Amino acid sequence: MILQESILLPFQDCQLHLRRIYKEGQKGDAILFIHGAVENGKIFYTESNKGFAPFLAEHGYDCYVADLRGRGKSEPNIASNHPYGQTESILEDIPTMLEGIKSRTGCYPKFWVAHSWGGVLLNSVFARFPNLVNTVDACVYFGSKRSLHNRHPKKFLQGNLIWYGLAPLIAKKYGYLPASKLKWGSDEETVKSHRQSMEWAKRKPWIDSDDGFDYANALKYMTLPPILHIAGVRDKALAQPIDIQKFIDESGQGIQELRIYGKRYGHQHDYDHINMLTHPLCKTDQFQDTLEWFSKYRKP
Repeated sequence: MILQESILLPFQDCQLHLRRIYKEGQKGDAILFIHGAVENGKIFYTESNKGFAPFLAEHGYDCYVADLRGRGKSEPNIASNHPYGQTESILEDIPTMLEGIKSRTGCYPKFWVAHSWGGVLLNSVFARFPNLVNTVDACVYFGSKRSLHNRHPKKFLQGNLIWYGLAPLIAKKYGYLPASKLKWGSDEETVKSHRQSMEWAKRKPWIDSDDGFDYANALKYMTLPPILHIAGVRDKALAQPIDIQKFIDESGQGIQELRIYGKRYGHQHDYDHINMLTHPLCKTDQFQDTLEWFSKYRKP
């Protein structure tokens, strides 16, 4: 039986939410899941045990799905003029969650999983906290890119027009970006988190706007854990192979592999940016490859 429970980690004036998903009677290796922008942890699971995290729990893994500050079941939800952004996600939220998992399991999670912008946040965490590299056996990133390099028309609509053009105006008006209300995503973004992610997506240097920390320079000679990068053939706007490869190129040394999922590559469905995690056929395509990746690189 697959069980779920919510863990709330007190931090400053908020609570950070982790959704633990696990198989009754088993205590397998822990996995941390990080969602992307205008999202929350529900991209990885449903409460009826559908999705990627319950799939991995069925195979014995101890899954911890994060809701970054203000998203999902983290409290309070994002509202007008909340001051935090992605710098706080990198320096505070994710490290606090890692410590919370360690306090419960006795060690840091051996595997990290991310969707979209979550992969950028996790590699940024590696850059800031290089001591964490040796605690992680392997990572899998779904549709993760930092900067948009593709020139597809959908990129100009979703990237240039909406994310770079309309979103800053709307965020300024409301004091935050109400992305879920606009049906641009499943959760909101603060003004700061939107601005910071927008700057990096525009191909500006991978440098922190708060303190000038140079992530690309920090990662240049680091060897990260083996990372499997997953691209969908119908992901035209947000993470085409060219975008993911550029992210790989600036993410240091080590094993990084890009695989594209679609019928022309022998898979059962042409996946896009969202259903690469939510389509029922994922179980026999990229989810199986994830199991093999973790098994291949798991340290004794």
